[in-house]
Parts: sequence; structure tokens; C-alpha cells
Amino acid sequence: MCGIVGIVGTSPVNQAIYDALTVLQHRGQDAAGIVTITEGKFKQRKANGLVKDVFQIKHMQRLQGDLGIGHVRYPTAGSSSAAEAQPFYVNSPFGLALAHNGNLTNAKDLREAMSKRARRHINTTSDSEVLLNVLAHELDKLVEEEFDQRHVFAAVKALHQQVRGAYAVVALIIGQGMVAFRDPYGIRPLVIGKRVSDENPQRMEYMVASESVALDAVGFEFVRNVAPGEAVYVSEDGQLFTEQCAENPSYNPCIFEYVYFARPDSTIDKVSVYGARVNMGTKLGEKIKREWEDLDIDVVIPIPETSCDIALQIAMQLNLPYRQGFVKNRYIGRTFIMPGQTQRRKSVRRKLNAIDVEFRGKNVLLVDDSIVRGTTSEQIIEMAREAGAKKVYFASASPEIRFPNVYGIDMPSANELIGHGRESEEICELIGADGLIYQDLEDLVDACKEGNPEIQNFETSVFNGVYVTGDVDQEYLNYLDQLRNDDSKAVQAQEEVANLELHNEEN
Repeated sequence: MCGIVGIVGTSPVNQAIYDALTVLQHRGQDAAGIVTITEGKFKQRKANGLVKDVFQIKHMQRLQGDLGIGHVRYPTAGSSSAAEAQPFYVNSPFGLALAHNGNLTNAKDLREAMSKRARRHINTTSDSEVLLNVLAHELDKLVEEEFDQRHVFAAVKALHQQVRGAYAVVALIIGQGMVAFRDPYGIRPLVIGKRVSDENPQRMEYMVASESVALDAVGFEFVRNVAPGEAVYVSEDGQLFTEQCAENPSYNPCIFEYVYFARPDSTIDKVSVYGARVNMGTKLGEKIKREWEDLDIDVVIPIPETSCDIALQIAMQLNLPYRQGFVKNRYIGRTFIMPGQTQRRKSVRRKLNAIDVEFRGKNVLLVDDSIVRGTTSEQIIEMAREAGAKKVYFASASPEIRFPNVYGIDMPSANELIGHGRESEEICELIGADGLIYQDLEDLVDACKEGNPEIQNFETSVFNGVYVTGDVDQEYLNYLDQLRNDDSKAVQAQEEVANLELHNEEN
């Protein structure tokens, strides 16, 4: 999962992109990057780290220009080296830079096609660089003397016919403008906003971003969601053009955006993330009331922060006290999106600390948004017992995660998922809880759909193994497993260190 932003303005956009990326930091903590255009040239800064650490004053001063794009990276398949930080760029046609959120399911085939048919070199393991070269190749075939929006939309249409998977994209074309588009299933989110230019009140400035909260942070008015398959083109002089570029687009937004990834103050595809989480709490509270009516629960405690709104609603449903039993260290990143199991395990106790008085001598109900690998849940339950809890029950706002995600979330091989091939009783025993209850998938879908009845289907493959793009088989899952599992990432990290040492020796 990554965060993207793009702005076409009338004055330097570097600060606005920086500010937008800071509020999208929750979508990726591995790397950050900004590309702007000034005097017909790209200005770029990207590196591993948080936004506040990657961009210093000297970098911001160099990132001049009235249009630019930015990215925060969260690695899934492939490596997490600085070389794979985004945006990526190519020199032809014009000069093209691109940032991407999602994952391509046919990246391997596209890479081979770009090499053999288009004679384009892909320098990293990133599928985003593959996507950039596909777009560049299609634009290159279409561009004539007078470039306009028709070339952009034709290139995106051709791209949709070749590319499979999930992708929300923003790109810059030197001398032309900014293009953004979304995959035909609308799996990954993308919104567009506008504001009146301070420099020229007769002109509008436009912005695209992964979440509406990024628009709010820099003073842009939310216009609408970019539709599945749609492309948006904003010329350098601020003209906005849009066109549907997919043959059979359909809404299938990733339901995990509402469960975990997105900020609660965002609205995605007309669904309030906060509202969806409140509904999840209501649904799960009703289930607990039905199935656990004999349990003597004293207090409901969320595992901060995503589950706080959910837990509060559960407490209201059960007529029980709601307490903040854990204090979160806000200087530790989100453990779910940290690369490597070892780093995730070490981070849990540095991230959370129990308030003994809320646990001592009580039967507690802990509420979390999900259980992925189970290691975090196990450690948190241990912390609750060490703080004096008599019994520890556990509730998950989402169903059992049984299948890998192939659309941009680092839910790895099935063997690393605690829910794969196990029933809740066995999972309960493994994480050390006195009781475990999961949200039903139907209730989760209803909780999210309530905000926008027009959405008929969500992307829910991690729960039911149904992949909406229809091109995912066991062979692909095995291939993805080789790229994603923690052992593979450890080997990749060792290779990157060795390459860096060799580079230093040579220089």
C-alpha cells in the first residue's frame, strides 16, 4: 500500500505536496519521493525514510515548479532498497515521471514484453517501473506534432488492455501536464480536488491524491472520486479533461482500506471511513451480544488506533465501560506495514504499553481491526495478562484472513497467515486468548456498503480467496510467495548490503 499525490498549480507546489504526503504517511513508511517540473526539467528527491526525514530545506529549495507529484512507499513484492523509491522517470516521450499505488498481477509478462517488443530496459524489481514504461511506450506510439488530451486517453486505453491488477497512478509529462488514472476495478482509491488560484483568481488549480484527507490538508476542495478505469488530464495551463478509458469498468474497492489502511477522516468512494468503522463496531457488538451473552466481560479495550471507534461502538452495544488500556508510542511506525517479521515483533512492545489499573483483576475484551500473522495479537494478549487481567477475550472487526493479497497489501504467503487452514478455536489457542470472535464477512460488507449502496462488490480476496481481476491462480500465488515471504526479503536485504559495499569499494 502506498500514497500518491499530484498537483498542477500556478505557484510552487513543493510545500503542498510535502504537506499532503505527511498526512498520507500512514500509507507507507519505507520511502518517500517528490518530482517537480521547472524550466522544462525534472527536479527530484527520493530516499528511504519518513517524509520529515527525506526532505530537508535544501531539497525543498531545489524542488521548484508549479506542478509535481509525490509518493510514500510501502513495499510488497520486490525489495525495499532506496533505488525502488518512487516516483520513477524515463526520458521519452518528452520526459515522463510516475508514482503508483497498487500491484500488477502480470508484471512479469509485461517486463518481458517491454524488453523484447519495446526494447525498454527495466532497472528495478518494481512493478511501478514496469507500469511507467508501458505508459511511455503507448504514448510514444501515439504522439504527433500537436500533443493533446486525445493522446493521453488513447495511451491509457491501450494500457488498460495490457495491464492487470490494482493501480492508482499519477504521472507528469514535461511540457504537457499531469495525468492520473485508476484501474478498471477501482481497487485502489484516487480522488480529485480543486481550488481557486491565489495568483490568478480566473484559474483553477487541481490535485489528485489517494485519500480525501490529503486535499483537506492543503486547502483543496473535494470534487469527486476518480471512477474505475477513468483517466484525468490537467494541462500545464490548468485545463481539466476526463474520459472513461476502460471497456467494462466496475466498482470493487479494497475493503481493507476501510478496515485498516485509510485515515478515519477520509472518504473513499463516497464511503466515510469513520462511518464504516462505527458500523463495523455495531455489527460486531450485535454478534458478541448474541454469541457471548454468558461471558462476564468487565471492560472493552481497543488496540489503538484503528480499532478505537469500533471498540467504542461495541462497548455501547454491550452496555459496558470503554477504556483506553494501552498507551501508544507515536514515534513507532505501524507494525503491520513494517518489512520483516523480526522487525514487527520487536516493535510491538516498543509501540504499546499497558495501563495496569485498567486490566488488574478484570475480564477484558480486546478489540482489533484484524488478525494477520497473529504475532502482534499474541504479544498484546501477553501484555494484558502481565498487567493483571483475569481473562482476555479478543474480537476482530474483520473475518479470518485466509488468503494472500495480490493487489498491493503485504499479506504474504498463505503459510504466514494464522487464519489459513485454521478455524477460530485453533487460532484462539495459538494467540493465547480465552475467547476469540470474528466479524462475519457479510456484516463487514454491509458495514461499508451502507455509506454508498451503489457499490455492489468489494475486493475481499483475503477473506474468501475470490480475486476480482480473474487472472490469479496458484502458479501466480507461488511466484508471489517467492518474492514476498520474510526469508526472501532477508536474502534480498543481504544482497542489497553486499551491492552497496561493493559500490563503496569501487568508489
